[in-house]
Amino acid sequence: MDFDAVLLARLQFAFTIAFHIIFPSFTIGLASFLAVLEGLWLSTRRDVFRNLYLFWIKIFALSFGMGVVSGVVMSYELGTNWAEFSKTASPVIGPLLAFEVLTAFFLEASFLGVMLFGWRKVGPGLHFVATVLVAVGTLISAFWIISANSWMQHPTGFTILTDGSLRATDWMAVIFSPTFPTRFVHMTLAAYLTTALAVGGASAWLLLKQRAQPESRMALRMAIAMFAIVAPLQLVAGHDSGKLVLEHQPLKTAAIEAYWKSGPDQPQSLVGLPDREAGKTRFELAIPGIGNMIQGAPRDQALKGLDAWPREDWPVVGLVYWSFRAMVGLGLAMIGLGAWGVWLIARNRLDGSVWFMRAAVAMGPAGFVAVIAGWIVAEVGRQPWSIYGVLRTADSASPVGAGQVSASLLAFMIIYAIVFSAGAVYILRLIDKGPAPDPEPLPHGEGRAPGTALAAVPAEPEA
Repeated sequence: MDFDAVLLARLQFAFTIAFHIIFPSFTIGLASFLAVLEGLWLSTRRDVFRNLYLFWIKIFALSFGMGVVSGVVMSYELGTNWAEFSKTASPVIGPLLAFEVLTAFFLEASFLGVMLFGWRKVGPGLHFVATVLVAVGTLISAFWIISANSWMQHPTGFTILTDGSLRATDWMAVIFSPTFPTRFVHMTLAAYLTTALAVGGASAWLLLKQRAQPESRMALRMAIAMFAIVAPLQLVAGHDSGKLVLEHQPLKTAAIEAYWKSGPDQPQSLVGLPDREAGKTRFELAIPGIGNMIQGAPRDQALKGLDAWPREDWPVVGLVYWSFRAMVGLGLAMIGLGAWGVWLIARNRLDGSVWFMRAAVAMGPAGFVAVIAGWIVAEVGRQPWSIYGVLRTADSASPVGAGQVSASLLAFMIIYAIVFSAGAVYILRLIDKGPAPDPEPLPHGEGRAPGTALAAVPAEPEA
C-alpha cells in the first residue's frame, strides 16, 4: 500500500473522527439521561435521583469538553487537507454546519453554564429547563450533522456550476435527503444505547464492589430498561437503513455482504475472509438463498455484485464486511443483555446475579465500538467518493505533500494519546468512586416532599 498524501489525509481524518464520535454519541444520550434524573428528583424529591444527577453531570462535563475540542480539529482539517472539497461543496455543506452552530451549539453553550454551575444559584425549575435545553441542543446538533453527512451519501437538491462548484437549488431536498430520516433515527438510537450501556456497565461495576449502593442499583435498572427497549428498535432501524443503502448505494451493499457476482438468490455470508484480489470470500460460512430475503428483495431479483463496478471503484471490502458484522453482532448481544436483565428484574434476582453484573461491565464499551464500526461501514463503504457520485475523494484533497500530512498525523496521534488518555483515566476514576450523598443542603433550602423520604431502592433477596 502506497501512503500518498490522499491516503494519509484520509487516515488523519478517520483517526480524529473516531475519537470525536465517541463523545457526541455519549453526551447526546447522557444529556437526556440527566434531564430524566432531574425531572424524577423534582417530582419525587428522592435523594437517589439527585445524587445520580450530581454524579453523572461531572462525567457529562468532561465528555462534552473533549467532544468540543476534538470536533474543532476536524474543521481545521477540512481546510488544510481537503481544500478542494471545501471549495466545491461549501456552498451546500457550509450553511448546514452554520445552522448546527446557530441552532444547537449556541443553545448548548447558553445553558450549559447554568446546568453545570447553577445548581445552587438558580431555582430548581430554571435549572431543570437548562438541563432539558442542553439535551435538546445535543439532538439538534445531531440533526444537522447527520443531515450534512446524509447529503454527502446521497446528494439531492443541487446543481453543478460551470466552475465545478455546487449550489443548492432546493434547501428542503438538501436537508432532508432520502436517507436522512432513517439515518438520524439510527444514530439517535445508537447514542441512547451507548449511554445506557455505559451507565449500566459503570453501575454494575460499583455494585460488584458495594452491593447495597442505592444509586447504582437504581441506575442499573434504568439502564436495563433503556437498552432492553432501544436495542430491538435499533435492529429495526438498522434494517430499514440497510434497505436504503441497497436502493441508493448498491456498491456499498455488495461490499457489506461480499456479493462478488451479480445475480438472484444471493447467499447470506455470516463470516469469512474476503479476498479482494481473488474476488471471493475464503473460509466462508454462509446460508444459501436468503440474501435477497435479508435485503427485502424478491428471491428472483438480481442483486448487483462487486463485478458490476470497476475494481478501482471498490471500497476496502474486508474492512466494510467485518465492521458491519461487528456492529450487528454487538447489537444482538445488546438485545440479549437487555432480555436477560428484564428477566432477572421480573424474578427479583438482579442484585444476586454476579454473572449479569460482569456481563454488563464487559458490555459497557460496546456502544462506542458499535458506533465506530457503523461509521466505518458508512464512510469507508462509500469510497472512492467524498460526495457520492459527484466528487471523488482523490479530487477533494488539498495540493499538499505526503510529508506534511504525515507530520501532522503523527502530531495528532501523540497529542490525542496524551490528552484523551488523561481524560479517559480521570473519567474512569470518577466512575470508580461512584455517586455519593450531597453533603450540602438542597437548593433554596427545599426539603423532600411529604411522604417521599425513600432514598433507596428496596433491597432484594440474593439468589
